[in-house]
Amino acid sequence: MRRKVTPAIPRPGQESVWDYPRPPRVEPGTERIRIVLGGELILDTADSIRVLETSHPPVYYLPRSAFRPGALEPAPGSSFCEFKGAAQYLTVHGGGLVAEAAAWFYPEPAKGYEALADRVAVYPGRMDYCEVEGERVRPQAGGFYGGWITDRVAGPFKGEPGTMGW
Repeated sequence: MRRKVTPAIPRPGQESVWDYPRPPRVEPGTERIRIVLGGELILDTADSIRVLETSHPPVYYLPRSAFRPGALEPAPGSSFCEFKGAAQYLTVHGGGLVAEAAAWFYPEPAKGYEALADRVAVYPGRMDYCEVEGERVRPQAGGFYGGWITDRVAGPFKGEPGTMGW
């Protein structure tokens, strides 16, 4: 049974995830993104692609080349997105820590998502922290989702308790 969702009213400067489309939209970002694992800065870039989908906080896809050398290695497992195609997983290394299968990428993104080629998304809750323009990201609830929650977005967000029917 689907429950009625009441979107939060966005404050000035916020986006509502309920205004994001389905299928998801891909848009370039210029915010400074930083990722730290094991106390080590493993990524610092202003080159990102945001994937925006109804009810989900943005997922940031970052250039593979922007990660510190040795930070990414193939991991077992795969998944399939009805929009973006087949994903493969990556283990992330930083500061002596290893986060197994904490990132993913689309080796051959589906039509309409070609901008994701050579880009990697990271589960923010599996890192020490991730930042967007200096703001620490809060991870999207539910172990499967990789959205990045900042003060820029208003929910509620898929993945929270009671949202599986959305």
